[in-house]
Amino acid sequence: MSSGPEFQVEVYQNEYLPDGAREVNAVLTVTASGTGRPQGETRAAEVIIVDCSGSMEYPRDKMAAAIQATSAAIDALRDGVAFAVVAGTSLATPVYPSAGLATADAQTRAQAKAAVRTLKPVGGTAIGKWLSLASQLFAGHEGALKHVILLTDGRNEHERPEELERVLKACEGRFVCDCRGVGTAWEVAELRKVATALLGTVDIIADPAGLEADFRAMAAAAMGKAVADVSLRLWTPESAKVKFVKQVAPEVVDLTGKRTDSGPRSGDYPTGSWGTESRDYHVCVEVVPGKIGDVMLAARVSLVAGEVLGQALVKAIWTEDPALSTRLSKEIAHYTGQAELAGVIQEGMAAQRAGDVERATAKLGRAVKLAAESGNTETAALLAKVVDVEDPVTGTVRLKSRITEADAMTLDTRSTKTSRVRKS
Repeated sequence: MSSGPEFQVEVYQNEYLPDGAREVNAVLTVTASGTGRPQGETRAAEVIIVDCSGSMEYPRDKMAAAIQATSAAIDALRDGVAFAVVAGTSLATPVYPSAGLATADAQTRAQAKAAVRTLKPVGGTAIGKWLSLASQLFAGHEGALKHVILLTDGRNEHERPEELERVLKACEGRFVCDCRGVGTAWEVAELRKVATALLGTVDIIADPAGLEADFRAMAAAAMGKAVADVSLRLWTPESAKVKFVKQVAPEVVDLTGKRTDSGPRSGDYPTGSWGTESRDYHVCVEVVPGKIGDVMLAARVSLVAGEVLGQALVKAIWTEDPALSTRLSKEIAHYTGQAELAGVIQEGMAAQRAGDVERATAKLGRAVKLAAESGNTETAALLAKVVDVEDPVTGTVRLKSRITEADAMTLDTRSTKTSRVRKS
């Protein structure tokens, strides 16, 4: 029997501040190991949503690839997991089972895959309805690790944007949703909004042939989670203010607006479900400046999932010694650059779509420079598909005269993925 989850929280910062300074920054590395109960004892529930709108018929291999990928995901579910498959059109329709969730075993997997093979592309796209049905299906499975795989090939054209917003608010904290866009006719910002709200990932599968491997990997990753609903809890002293809390690795996710109060001067920021993994968070707290020599506890950080799983302290010390107060925290510098990198890529690609070549070139040139400085080789390779790089050190680039939609969307979609920093 496994003893339970083990979380370690490490703090990286320069705690020394010059006279009058108010802003305290820290990077927190959270590492989970030996998480949870043995896999067979971890309650889990999975819903796979397959876009069955009319556009999935073109090209013809798209629907066939989606069926094959869904079958692969079903095969990756371990025995005992509650699961369902939903067909998404302008409505949300249960494919298997006909109501509620089935329990995964050899028989139900075979039945589910047989039902999936009958899927036909017809109708529209209403992502909010799809997510609403998933939320309903999870009723009665509180405490389980709840996960959704959502596949679409188009824009959310058959419901109002405010309807999707309403559904996302209702679903926040209910389950984690990983979103995939197949082809290039879907909207990156739209799926990113869904994934961000529901603490999941978003990615592009430009070629339908890549769906099967990706679905299998997503389902396997979900099966590897062992602890649900983990929150980062920040306690701060009186008169202090949390300026932001961001996940910065493995990708940038701003958690600031997701805070819920958890006690006097403390708030919880949701981080979703955890397996054996490590993530980095950047925390910024504004405090009332102390006197020279004062030492302050600027924040107490806890990992919480019903109980405290790990804890660390963020400190502030005011000093007159510039050698101390100007010392650079390479972790904070690195992730500040990575967050800027994500932002300038998204701004650059928006300018490119709008036909503003000058702004696009400036933003993407800055992105090339930041990627080179931080050693983010994956992002640098994606940038090289949309700009000709003359000098990565200065960020001198020229926008390519011909950019494929797949390359543009891949860069935009993966702009938030970061490179890890080597810790001090």
